[in-house]
Amino acid sequence: MKITCGTDIVEIDRIKKAVTRTPSFLDRIYTPAEQEYCMNKKAGRYSSLSARFAAKEAVAKAFGTGMGEKAGPSEIEVLNDTHGKPYISLKGSAKDTFKNIKAEKIDISLSHSRDYAVAFAVITYKEDKDG
Repeated sequence: MKITCGTDIVEIDRIKKAVTRTPSFLDRIYTPAEQEYCMNKKAGRYSSLSARFAAKEAVAKAFGTGMGEKAGPSEIEVLNDTHGKPYISLKGSAKDTFKNIKAEKIDISLSHSRDYAVAFAVITYKEDKDG
């Protein structure tokens, strides 16, 4: 089985400053659902935003493309299932990249401390029927 991985670490204060100095940062990076989820967390809003930023970077690194034309930040959405477990939803060019590399699944893990947020992404690929 083929897998690729990506990881990223973010200073929470850096994201907080970006959000407070440049309000358009939220709309450029986060989907409306991500913004609603994070901004409703009074004490942990910047930790949650930072963990999602790290997740977007980690997924793009696992794609092998990095963030940009083939995987924009608002095209990699971090949502939570009914148990609170984060998962990735792709749109636009990020979804196309996922299909083009013949990926099957993305798993994501998020964590944060007082100062840093980290994410780790693992992409598994479809089995090659020829061998």
